[in-house]
Amino acid sequence: MSKKEKTFRPKARTPRGFRDRFGPEIAAEREMLERISAVYESFGFDPLETPAFEYTDALGKFLPDIDRPNQGVFSLQDDDEQWMSLRYDLTAPLARYVAEHYDALAKPFRRYAVGPVWRNEKPGPGRFRQFTQCDADTVGAPAPNADAEMCMMFGEALNAAIGAMDSSPYRATSGPTPKAKIRVSTRKIVDGLFETISLAGENDLATRTAVMRSMDKFDRLGEGGVRLLLGPGRKDESGDFTAGARLADRDIDLVIAFLNSSGDEVSGDPAGSLERAAQIVGASSAGEIGLKELHGIKNAIPDFDARGIHFDCAIIRGLEYYTGPVFEAEIGSQFGSLGSVGGGGRYDGLVERFKGVEVPAVGVSIGISRLLAAFEFATDPLRMAQGPVVILALEDGQMAAYQTMAAELRAAGIRAEVYVGGSGMKAQMKYADKRGSPVAVICGGDERARGEVTIKDLRLGAELSKSIEDNAEWREAQPAQISVPREKLVEETRRVLARRQTAKSRGQT
Repeated sequence: MSKKEKTFRPKARTPRGFRDRFGPEIAAEREMLERISAVYESFGFDPLETPAFEYTDALGKFLPDIDRPNQGVFSLQDDDEQWMSLRYDLTAPLARYVAEHYDALAKPFRRYAVGPVWRNEKPGPGRFRQFTQCDADTVGAPAPNADAEMCMMFGEALNAAIGAMDSSPYRATSGPTPKAKIRVSTRKIVDGLFETISLAGENDLATRTAVMRSMDKFDRLGEGGVRLLLGPGRKDESGDFTAGARLADRDIDLVIAFLNSSGDEVSGDPAGSLERAAQIVGASSAGEIGLKELHGIKNAIPDFDARGIHFDCAIIRGLEYYTGPVFEAEIGSQFGSLGSVGGGGRYDGLVERFKGVEVPAVGVSIGISRLLAAFEFATDPLRMAQGPVVILALEDGQMAAYQTMAAELRAAGIRAEVYVGGSGMKAQMKYADKRGSPVAVICGGDERARGEVTIKDLRLGAELSKSIEDNAEWREAQPAQISVPREKLVEETRRVLARRQTAKSRGQT
């Protein structure tokens, strides 16, 4: 007797570095994106949507933290044998779009873009291989005025996004929402630092790259970790060893002094920050240009000190195409150590790859996925905030009447659905509980005969059931539900929802 062949059943699993998203997180993301987009549009930026795939040669070699072109991307070969890659950011497609339509565009060209991007790199906490970005860029405007405007808009967009979470039903954290902090530097003063430590030559490119990557880890690794990376190398907690840049001790001291010249402790003193940086790099030609750029940004921003913008030489940015001012945003350490939630800068050489002439450009990008993670939306993918009102379907032949009720509630701006699962009342109530529904509407034969509906406050009922000790007391009280005339369905449902919202705002159950 032959052995029965086993049926293959694939294992249900999510690819590493990717994740499913559901309900509250998506709704919160939508709200954030709407608010960010509204700020971008208020500054005169128009939306642009580009394909998820670009030809690989158009993306270039500007991927973060890698040494060879086309690493770090997901690629496939088309049937015409041309290689295409999923975009790793929204800036490279912009450069391609501007080059393709250059003569027809009004310049400066101002656009914003929203969408997923993909990076084939090692995932980690708050770091995924697919994530959402929301960018804004000005192409065709030189520094520093466009950079100053970008910093202002960057801060306003982030504050609009995180401010929306104060009253959002989807927010998992509590407490006051902080303001965004925009940290600004420029690649020119970094170039000035390289002149100062004699690393400005063409043959020093590999060492400069290693030094910049080490500097970019200053926030995460601190002075001790960066000293090791600038010197002999560093072994991390897992045992992996990263080779160092092998600078002389004197040069390491200058780099560390440069990184410490500004930061949170002097964030209220931008002039002092620039003076400290000038003592290290001011004698170099590139450093002099960079300091002039930063002074120009400060002078072009009204109420600079009140906007949460400050200069910080530790801001390096990982992408190699930045040529001038660079920006990073953070929202406060009480939301965890996820690091930057957005960044950007000036990249005057990116469009030149296509056009052969330098086209000035500056932009910012907000990492929506990281911003949501900072508010703890991703801690439980199945966590539900307030669900819809559920109308129980208790009688055969009455589905049209139930759908009419749901339509009336939706017309009044209330999320509502009719149970269509085909189970009995007990199962329907369990369904409403799992959906996180605040209210269930009951209209069986008895209610219909009286021309009434029963409105049941599910949240209040759940709390009261913990304190009422016997069924007799429960039947006598019935404080969590009320029967009202059918025509008062919307009015009473709205009243119950308002009562629950008031209780929530007061910190009650």
